[in-house]
Amino acid sequence: MSVVSLLQSSPVLLITVAVLLGLAVGSFLNVVILRLPKIMERQWRTECAELAGTPPPPPEAFNLLVPRSRCPACGHPIAALENIPVVSYLLLGGKCSACKTRISLRYPIIEALCGVLSGYVAWRFGLSAAGLGALVFVWAMIALAFVDLDTYYLPDNITLPLLWAGLLLNLFGVFTVLPSAVIGAVCGYLALWSVYWLYKLATGKEGMGYGDFKLLAAIGAWLGWSMLPLVILLSSFVGAAIGIALIVLARQGRDVPIPFGPYLAIAGVIALLHGEAINKQYLALF
Repeated sequence: MSVVSLLQSSPVLLITVAVLLGLAVGSFLNVVILRLPKIMERQWRTECAELAGTPPPPPEAFNLLVPRSRCPACGHPIAALENIPVVSYLLLGGKCSACKTRISLRYPIIEALCGVLSGYVAWRFGLSAAGLGALVFVWAMIALAFVDLDTYYLPDNITLPLLWAGLLLNLFGVFTVLPSAVIGAVCGYLALWSVYWLYKLATGKEGMGYGDFKLLAAIGAWLGWSMLPLVILLSSFVGAAIGIALIVLARQGRDVPIPFGPYLAIAGVIALLHGEAINKQYLALF
């Protein structure tokens, strides 16, 4: 029996493999979330130096693979046994093995979140083109959400390939038909673009960034135009709830900007997994 046949015949094994794969990908996403903004900043500095005619910053090997992960406090290289998703954090007691500086709880949270969602995707879609595509979509949403939380920026390095990947998959009707995907990409971009300019004309301020337009366009390319109202509605509800909670519980000022990308990402994942059922229940009310 082939591996594919074995996974198709055993849902429990498929979900287990998906969870383990998700944990490993979550560990890599921690690197992406931390390093991608720094890589892009280095590229911008080099380009600015070239335009200004000044010497560029000295070249240094820095990408998603090099240099090796280290403790930010003491520089201790992270050994392979110290980099097992979630498990290493628990065995180390949440502290660096060398200097005992506390490790951010966010690392195992991202790994666990990625593992749980990957297992759920495997249960929801099975071993199929939709299942594999949904895994990529969910992983991208996790990375984008946390990068936006850290930097208030949604990198084109993720959103644009995600948009094209959605159109390519739907060329074969994986999640929706191609015309719906194309219209979804266009309408997703224009919807938030219109909100941006209406708000700017009314207040003279920028209410969101261009990355939000591209993210909603990517979601539209994956799920089709019919899911866009649900995504916008869900992201608004989630954003309002979290925003109010931050103001009330964390005493965050109302003038502190809150990134919209994480709420779009959450809404996109919900729409991917249960959008059709939610839309049917909503339409049934009318």
